[in-house]
Amino acid sequence: MKNIFNYIVVGIVIVLTVSSCSRKKDRFLNRSWHSVNTKYNVLFNGNVALESGKTAVIAAYKDNYWEILPVERLQITDDIVSSDKAKNPSIELAEVKAVKAIQKHGMNIKGKEKNPQIDEAYMLLGKARYFDNRFIPAQEAFNYILFKYPASSNINLAKIWRAKTNLRLQNEDVAIKDLKKLIELEDLSKYDIVEASSTLAQAYITTKSLDSAITQLQVASKLTKNNEQRGRLHFIEGQLYSSLGKKDSANLAFDKVIALNRRSPRTYMISAHLEKIKNFEFKNGDKLALQDLLEDLETNRENRPFLDRIYHQIAKYQLQNQSDSIAITYFNKSLRTNSEDDFLTATNYQTLGDLNFDYSEYVLAGSYYDSTLLKLKENSKPHRAIKRKRDNLEDVIYYESIAQANDSILSVVAMSDAEKEAYFQSYIEDLKLQEEASKKAAKSSANSFASSQNSVTKKGKSFYFYNPTTVAFGKNEFIRIWGDRALETNWRWSSKSALPDLKETDEIAKAAEEEKQKRYSVGFYVSQIPSEEKVLDSIAKERNFAYYQLGLIYKDKFKEYKRSQDKLEQLLNQNPEDRLVLPAKYNLYKLYALLDLKRLQALAKSDIIDNYPDSRYAEILLNPESALLNNENSPETLYNNLYAQFELGEYQQVIEGCDLQIIRLDGDQIVPKLELLKVTSKARLYGFEAYKEGLNFVALNYPSSMEGKKAARMYETVIPQLQSMEFVQDSTQTNFKTIFKFEESETNEIKEFKEALSTAIEDVDYFKLSVSKDRYDTNTIFVVVHGLKSVQGAFGFVEILKTKNDLEVSKPFFGISSKNYQTVQIHKALEAYLETIN
Repeated sequence: MKNIFNYIVVGIVIVLTVSSCSRKKDRFLNRSWHSVNTKYNVLFNGNVALESGKTAVIAAYKDNYWEILPVERLQITDDIVSSDKAKNPSIELAEVKAVKAIQKHGMNIKGKEKNPQIDEAYMLLGKARYFDNRFIPAQEAFNYILFKYPASSNINLAKIWRAKTNLRLQNEDVAIKDLKKLIELEDLSKYDIVEASSTLAQAYITTKSLDSAITQLQVASKLTKNNEQRGRLHFIEGQLYSSLGKKDSANLAFDKVIALNRRSPRTYMISAHLEKIKNFEFKNGDKLALQDLLEDLETNRENRPFLDRIYHQIAKYQLQNQSDSIAITYFNKSLRTNSEDDFLTATNYQTLGDLNFDYSEYVLAGSYYDSTLLKLKENSKPHRAIKRKRDNLEDVIYYESIAQANDSILSVVAMSDAEKEAYFQSYIEDLKLQEEASKKAAKSSANSFASSQNSVTKKGKSFYFYNPTTVAFGKNEFIRIWGDRALETNWRWSSKSALPDLKETDEIAKAAEEEKQKRYSVGFYVSQIPSEEKVLDSIAKERNFAYYQLGLIYKDKFKEYKRSQDKLEQLLNQNPEDRLVLPAKYNLYKLYALLDLKRLQALAKSDIIDNYPDSRYAEILLNPESALLNNENSPETLYNNLYAQFELGEYQQVIEGCDLQIIRLDGDQIVPKLELLKVTSKARLYGFEAYKEGLNFVALNYPSSMEGKKAARMYETVIPQLQSMEFVQDSTQTNFKTIFKFEESETNEIKEFKEALSTAIEDVDYFKLSVSKDRYDTNTIFVVVHGLKSVQGAFGFVEILKTKNDLEVSKPFFGISSKNYQTVQIHKALEAYLETIN
């Protein structure tokens, strides 16, 4: 009886279950079954998966504290994603659950949804797509709720999320309008107000309405129950106040972050401290209190993950405090933390580069700028600025090295014999002390390595094999004990030794010892001092030119006017050659004006006018407006006139004009342009070898100018391409010319023949022909017919002229392919070509 009852109960349950599964019957049992199953099974698991995926998305996002933080942490890809495939497994699972709830538990009966959980499913679907960067599909889900479920309890939340999605789609105006309307008209819950206000704040930040953003942040931070969110909102509020220059208000906001302490992520608290330090009033603030705070931040063990930023901020404070050496120490400490913040690392390197530049350590500064570039996004504005500074530094390094080296040589040359002996004796003593210290360090390192095999010791001491001194010591000791052994298994066996010839080894050791003793001899160094007047004069000229170039570089490229002044004044005190004196004085005149040194400016002006009255510099000083604005003898006008002649093919006149102006304008910035124009003109007249030689001259003599660098690039890239003098086979070509050869003096004949040719080719309508006059060399002019299709056509064209057009052709002519014509002109190889066709 009992078993029969159990069977009946089970049967009833099965029947009820099966009948309640139907989504087409609008009965209480059906609605309840699908609602409960949706809420506590499918959506529950979906929301758990969404929270897991959301946590992963937030964890993967890296805040950039150099900019105003976003209210919501979500990494946005460059492209707006509209595909249907999620990238995060947990978010994908949440989306699958949402779709399952809609498809398997939706009860759309007579156009009305009977399952009250389906709007929750669409919310889950929209959020999953939102956190996966698929904003257009996400917006479709939120819009579906708004249009299909107007009575839903999620209607306000759907409006908020739709606004968030519009914000991600860069529809800020639409998002602001919708959120303002929602906040004004609807009776929102505290949670909804927090979401709406924080989203509206982000929209205002994006549109640069910072005051309005602050108001919304304050509303959201006051109502939120999430301390992590409260800390972030207060921090962003402080950043906005700092951007507006309201330091006191910013510090109050940062104090709220600090007051949260462990209730909010520590990164916000540390960042708030650092932002307050940035706002510190250095003149009137309590420096002792600030130093205590910096020390606390540095020594607190909990702050170890943030030491890169803490060290950086301490370094910046020490810079303001005029403690450069301490600042450098802390910048290097920040770098040694191996920070993941590339911008912070780049800033550290750049600051160290700037400091070394100020100390005239140009090579070291260049190394720091190189490291800076590696940490900046290529072609970004900061990258381009540092790249430009680094490129300019090449010239500074080059000329400073020349100036320093030649100054050293000339200063030693000027010493008496006794002074030279004392100078080099002191150098030798220092050398011995250094070598002794190196030996001790090598032995100490070797002993340390034998007792402890830690790869890297504290305080930055390096692994044994990273130290070249200890490596050299180790090699010598190995050879002394074991001899020369091959790198192979069982190398310690005596049969494996490859002992060198003892006599040869003794000779090598003896020669090495003799070389070593030379380095300890004063005579060894004295003998290397140049004494020939010609050599010393060359060294002095090279040194003076370097000083002049440095003066211009510091003035024009780095705006380092005081340093430029020092270089040019030193130059004038070193008895420079005449060609540098007047340009240096004129540039000093301009520097005195920039530095507001009026007395020195007046003296420089009088000096130029009185002592160089016929110079163009005197002309500029006496009549600056006409000289600078419309002066026929200005460098720019002279260059433009010469270039116009170049375009007319008057190459010899251009060469002569450039030679004249290069001497006249010696020291002016336009001289490299004149040199390059002269090189191009000589190439047209004299061919490849003249071009190659000219480019090399410009590259070597004007390395810091744009023209010098251009010449260097062309020498490396263009010259190899033009090197070949080989002619191509006519059968491989499709473009030919007919060349008529004239003497340069036959001006009238050339003009008449060219006009006659132009008239004749108008009748040849089956080819697109044209005529030009090309210079070959100083004595030869070519009249060229372009557009022929074969070498036979080139010769046949002349026959047509003679027979059909009655044109008298008395001058030598020949047919040639365009490729071979180019070779003839580049290498001036007309005779060689004519030999090949004859």
